[in-house]
Amino acid sequence: MSGHSKWATTKHKKAIIDSRRAKSFAKFIKAIEVAARTGGPDVVGNPTLYDAVAKAKKNSMPADNIERAIKRGAGLEAGAADWQTIMYEGYGPGGVALMIECLTDNRNRAAGEVRVAVTRNGGRMGDPGSVAYLFSRKGVVLVTKTAKVTEDSILEAVLEAGAQEVNDIGDSFEIVSEPSDLVAVRAALEPAGIDYESAETSFLPSMSIPLDADQAKSVFALIDAIEELDDVQNVYGNFDISDEVMASLE
Repeated sequence: MSGHSKWATTKHKKAIIDSRRAKSFAKFIKAIEVAARTGGPDVVGNPTLYDAVAKAKKNSMPADNIERAIKRGAGLEAGAADWQTIMYEGYGPGGVALMIECLTDNRNRAAGEVRVAVTRNGGRMGDPGSVAYLFSRKGVVLVTKTAKVTEDSILEAVLEAGAQEVNDIGDSFEIVSEPSDLVAVRAALEPAGIDYESAETSFLPSMSIPLDADQAKSVFALIDAIEELDDVQNVYGNFDISDEVMASLE
């Protein structure tokens, strides 16, 4: 498991607690509204909206909720907030660099809540640009491992579509591309009969910091606290945890 395979995608995090489902739905709705506002309500013609809707569906969000979010975002129904994307930067235990992506309608609230969550859980905030240089924006598609889905079969399907690499991250394969090639890579999987868990742009680190068990527990606790915040959409980190350390934590 590594930080660039976003914390939300790890096996540990996949055991979604029912009490947090409502928060997850709220985050999906925000992403759908913003995508619809930016690129229009046509799911097929708006790749960002397509992926936001697909992610919501895979997490069992009711179709009515999805449809209303699309209409609000596109201005076809009242009630949409003026969501703004804000990136915060900081550090966690062990010197881990963090990128915290927020969608908020209140910048002051988001900044204050993120700062409190970070400082109370062993981290510290950084100035803009302090860690951003350690990350690159990439397109990332996650594919669940099955008997028929292998690294070779994925490579064969997506190489000509612009995929840069395929990584084995435990229960899944991670396909990395430039953000502009994300739609083509995702689309190339369908003719090959390969389903995917998620397809989205992400921040991947240029280098990762190995963590021991104590550091890993502290980083997990910090990220959990940050992700509990309503305004936070994603948290990215440049940590790496070996299979042995992960097994000891489980």
